[in-house]
Amino acid sequence: MAEAVVVEGAVDGAAAGRAGRVRCRRDRAALGALVAVTAALYAAYSLMRLRAFRASSYDLVIFDQAIRSYSRFEAPVAIVKGVHNGFGPHFPILGDHFSPILALLAPFYWVHDGPGTLLVAQAVLLALAIVPIWRYARQRLGAGAAYCAAGAYALSWPIAEALAFDFHEVAFVPVLSALMIERYDAGRRGQAAVAALVLLLVKEDMGLLLAGFGLYLLTRRDEPGPEEGLPRRADRRAGAAYIVAGLVATWVSSRLIIAAFGGDNDYYWAYGSLGPDLPHAAVHALTHPWDVASVLGTPPHKLWTTALLVLPLLLLPLASPLTLTAVPLLAERMLASRFENWWEPHYHYNAFIVAVLVLASVDGAVRLRGRLGPRVRARIPALLPAAGLLGAAVVAVPFFAFADLADPALWRQNERARAAEAAASRVPDGALVESANVIGPALSPRARVLLWDGRSRQAPWVVADVERLEFPFRTVAEQRGRVESLLAQGYREVYRADGYVVLHRAAPDPW
Repeated sequence: MAEAVVVEGAVDGAAAGRAGRVRCRRDRAALGALVAVTAALYAAYSLMRLRAFRASSYDLVIFDQAIRSYSRFEAPVAIVKGVHNGFGPHFPILGDHFSPILALLAPFYWVHDGPGTLLVAQAVLLALAIVPIWRYARQRLGAGAAYCAAGAYALSWPIAEALAFDFHEVAFVPVLSALMIERYDAGRRGQAAVAALVLLLVKEDMGLLLAGFGLYLLTRRDEPGPEEGLPRRADRRAGAAYIVAGLVATWVSSRLIIAAFGGDNDYYWAYGSLGPDLPHAAVHALTHPWDVASVLGTPPHKLWTTALLVLPLLLLPLASPLTLTAVPLLAERMLASRFENWWEPHYHYNAFIVAVLVLASVDGAVRLRGRLGPRVRARIPALLPAAGLLGAAVVAVPFFAFADLADPALWRQNERARAAEAAASRVPDGALVESANVIGPALSPRARVLLWDGRSRQAPWVVADVERLEFPFRTVAEQRGRVESLLAQGYREVYRADGYVVLHRAAPDPW
């Protein structure tokens, strides 16, 4: 009889093991399909924008030129950045932002040399963050909730806005930040540290993200372990290490390495309302905390952007100390008194912290559920808060960049896009060209692109726009005046349609 019970138990155990393996394979297949579909949709959206001439020289051509240089085993020079910002035609972008991780994309240029390669790579990288987000949510709320949390990230407005603003180094951040948190939470502290170290290669301020994660680790109180107190002490030690490593890395990158590559250490100093440099600003912040509060709300648009980061997440990040991870990076932007784009909901800046906030939402939901009584908790399925996150993300879609998908001009070229294509075709291969902002990406694979701005660079070719406002001009009238000035300098018009004007002058290449 005992043998029968043992055999029956073994059979039940084997059946349960097989069922678990089948379920695991199904989850992997479903997760892989979700990542693949998301990456395909991101790539299609980005490539359609490129084809419709909605991408820009600032910043897509900057990265295209730099990574093309990497692919040729050269310094990551972006002539469009160096010339426009006064650093010279041989300026490497490592003097602008410390982002050596971009060199990893260089081999893809051996397959296809052009900005479309960067857009596809970014699509894949952003989609890969779904994997650690799903794992983290499954561990806490179950597989169904994990898919909802992953979907909320995939449809989130910070990701949509990043995709709508060409390519940036932020492409690497969601997956690496989510990996750092998920791996640490899973007890894989070494793997979390590797993800953190790689993050430091993305941008000079990523050490602030590590410092924020360290602050979070200092707050952990419920870590299980074999002996009371030991895990908490380990978290405190790890938290201190992350804080120190993050702050030191940020200082070294921004004050030493960037300068070594010809950059200006004060170029991005945006905190003049607090002080002329970091030491003075820190002292002012400590002695005048109300001034800090005032800067955080000036202009009030900063508060609106901050609210937008948590409202579609149902305010759940506010219930989780994990949100501390995002605070230093967010403060870096909201304490600024220059560079207004830093606190806008547009552009790519909010994508640096969106994966962290989604994970914090999951953690916040778990913590709030834990405060409910057993009977109430039994009546509220774990799936509910995650489903709410997904629903809120879906509701927000029409109000941000993905709303462009409803624009017919994105799906098929209109007259103006065809005119832009024709204007770009007038410029010969290998030429040096001053290009209107939206035309540059079409020229970058085969020409040396400069930004058409208010100062003549003496390039043989100029592609201008006299109908729509183009960065960096302030008015269309200014653009028209610039064209008239070029014609007076001896340029001749070789093409004009739908506001685009192509000018040429037989002159030696200045570079």
